Amino acid sequence: MVDKMILALFVPALLVVLFSRVTYNQFIGLLLTVALIAASAYKGYTHTWELIVIDAASLTAGLWLSSRMMKQLKLKLN
Repeated sequence: MVDKMILALFVPALLVVLFSRVTYNQFIGLLLTVALIAASAYKGYTHTWELIVIDAASLTAGLWLSSRMMKQLKLKLN
């Protein structure tokens, strides 16, 4: 159970950043990550509310990180 909590803490944030970098849009990256988490919850991999809350916090952190990354990318391009 501890391993699922650690993964829930880091993986969604990294996925948001990765998808944002690939699509050049942070909201599409967030949407794709939420879709993956919803699919895993539907399959039964998310068992407790604690994991859902940790996933949500990680998504928020990932959105913040991707927002900073996109701002820096736009500054480099100009």
